[in-house]
Amino acid sequence: MTKDSDTLLGGSDFNYRLYTGVKYLVYVLLTFNVFLFLQEELGALEHTFVDGFEPSQIIQVFSATIDTTAWVLLLLLFELETSVLDDNRIQGWVKRGLHWVRLLCYAAVYYAFTGYYAELTMLYDASPLVGFDPCASLDQGLSMQVDIDEYVPLDAASCAVSGNQWFQLNGFQIVSESEVLAAARALAWTDVINSAAWLLVVIMLEVEVRLQLRGNLSDQIMAFTKWIKFALYGTLFGAAGYWGVAGDFLDFWDAALWLFAFIFIELNVFEWQHETSHTENATAQEA
Repeated sequence: MTKDSDTLLGGSDFNYRLYTGVKYLVYVLLTFNVFLFLQEELGALEHTFVDGFEPSQIIQVFSATIDTTAWVLLLLLFELETSVLDDNRIQGWVKRGLHWVRLLCYAAVYYAFTGYYAELTMLYDASPLVGFDPCASLDQGLSMQVDIDEYVPLDAASCAVSGNQWFQLNGFQIVSESEVLAAARALAWTDVINSAAWLLVVIMLEVEVRLQLRGNLSDQIMAFTKWIKFALYGTLFGAAGYWGVAGDFLDFWDAALWLFAFIFIELNVFEWQHETSHTENATAQEA
């Protein structure tokens, strides 16, 4: 059967076009965020792995870029299955192709989750600098952390506004003030929790899509998954709010866009299931 979100919008062609336009604008903005995260992580790389990094460390270096890229692909795949493609088209090589690409995206998303965890571990692997003031020796090529992924060269200007309780990230030429390090750790925890919550959301959506394609997505199952996703989306809204309060605009902006995007996907699934149930009931009445 065909999928048409027009039912949810009261049958108005203008409302449907507006809904579609806003939805795809959000998708485009999320795609652009891939380049923003890449730019941010390349900037951080100038201060972190200055001597190069091992292949196993790629995910720690580019976790947000890889994560966002994989999620954009997953989003487009969900859009295809829940809104664009007719049910009778999702079979054979099309179905297998969608599943294989989605599997690769899931692997990348989980890979990114391990990168967020590695960054969290890195921030906790720090040693206090007892009896040593890095600002007294500015010729050692040290960098100073100013945010979770932002660093500046340690020089007279940065020392003029710094505190006096220092930590050094073990294995890196990076020093951090205690308050800055604590704030970075809190943001790193938010990254880990946010990534884990999104993994669970996509698992729930995957279950719903698979059941819907088999004709087994009942109202009872939808009601059950609704409460689980309510808790997960609540966690995601909390993470977005924290980024907003903490002043991490890019993460806040990205999180807000993703919440908007998956609201559209949720509406697609709801409408898809609604149309299927309506068609089945109409067929049963005719019989």
